[in-house]
Amino acid sequence: MALKHKLILASGSPRRVDLLHQAGIEPARLMPMDIDEAPKKSEHPRSLARRLSAEKSEAAFAAVKGDVAWQGSYILAADTVVAVGRRILPKAEFVDEASSALHLLSGRSHVVYTGISLITPDRKLRQKVVETKVRFKRLSSKDIDMYLASGQWRGKAGAYGIQGLAGSFVQKLIGSYTNVVGLPLYETMLLLAGEGFDVYAEWQEG
Repeated sequence: MALKHKLILASGSPRRVDLLHQAGIEPARLMPMDIDEAPKKSEHPRSLARRLSAEKSEAAFAAVKGDVAWQGSYILAADTVVAVGRRILPKAEFVDEASSALHLLSGRSHVVYTGISLITPDRKLRQKVVETKVRFKRLSSKDIDMYLASGQWRGKAGAYGIQGLAGSFVQKLIGSYTNVVGLPLYETMLLLAGEGFDVYAEWQEG
């Protein structure tokens, strides 16, 4: 039975690990999955988040299914997508991408979608997509230039991380804050608990 409490996180994101730690959960293994994250033609951002999270969890499952040590594990994956309307903003890798994204987000609202996928020990796939509406203040040229200089945009969906300096850009947020960080904790815990994972195993003092 102890094996059923192992959780594999199909991600290498420090933010997702930190959020799970915040909820008292220690993943037994981190398995970042290298998949093609490009959206399909006319794919809705919500559908993209759902699909990519499923593909990550399924890739991790395929990688461990023959390993007896990991049989009976839960496999959790997530993917976060930032969009203005139906326009999906990529995970910024270059300064010009980040600059373009920040100019687009300036003074307007956008939606952050996170798809979470859980493969249970009996090989069922459970999914949830959570969305949060975020409005940025109007960004000055200095705001953008200094944020680009900080480097905190690298690898982030929408070219920002709300838990860092860009938190000061947020004028209004409707929905889950942890969703914008990268893993909606309420929905994740609900999903895990609903499938029999002991979310309180590490809560006892000492």
